Amino acid sequence: MEDGLIVVKVGGSEGIDYAAVARDAAALWKQGRRLILVHGGSAETNRIAEALGHPPVFLEHPGGLTSRLTDRKTLEIFEMVYAGKMNKLIVELLQREGVNAVGLSGLDGRVFEGRRKKAVKYLENGKLKVRRDNLTGSVEKVNTGLLNLLLGAGYLPVLTPPAISYEGEAMNTDGDTAAAQVAVQMKAEALLLLSNVPGLLANFPDESSLIAEIPADRVEDSMAFAQGRMKKKVLGAADAVKGGVGRVVFGDARVEAPITRALAGVGTVVR
Repeated sequence: MEDGLIVVKVGGSEGIDYAAVARDAAALWKQGRRLILVHGGSAETNRIAEALGHPPVFLEHPGGLTSRLTDRKTLEIFEMVYAGKMNKLIVELLQREGVNAVGLSGLDGRVFEGRRKKAVKYLENGKLKVRRDNLTGSVEKVNTGLLNLLLGAGYLPVLTPPAISYEGEAMNTDGDTAAAQVAVQMKAEALLLLSNVPGLLANFPDESSLIAEIPADRVEDSMAFAQGRMKKKVLGAADAVKGGVGRVVFGDARVEAPITRALAGVGTVVR
């Protein structure tokens, strides 16, 4: 079964069943599906940062988005968890299922490349402030040549932040918007954003309030329903749809066969 490329972003929140994701990815891969996995690691990064005595700090930005304050020490912890522990866990699970996965951070081969934010505006006690020491940025370029080389040679790429700036600095970047760029620039058939909820909920956290479908031209309108990290997922979906990706699905990564279910439209479908 040879179909278009599927980009799967697996979140890093509590409750994700990574073994189920790996089993499902392996089954699809063996049927001839081409896949790229992108993953996060936020919950584990928070836990390890606390244990190392450098607890996470989150900035609230105008418009309601939040981001991790990323100084150099935080970046090192972020790299250790995302590119080390979480990436190798997923690669090991795939290898166990008989899939020859290759794990890369966005630094490797400049897989994720973009512009570092020179200044970040945030709110503190209702006042607008600016920080210039925040090592964050957004992905603008994806090394599609390297990814196509791996896929063509029979390897399943497993990708994770951080990204690299044009000046060669490591920088924290959002995994959902990075996955959207992978989907757009690799001309993927679908982008699946799997997390610890069944999809976009009209009345979070009531899982019975699932929104089954969002028209592609109304994605940004659904920001009103997005809580917490779901805001970045909605922005990623909007980027992917604008960039020509056929469909985006918000799916549940706590269940068996999460990729297959999302491909079948279980969750919130954007098209």
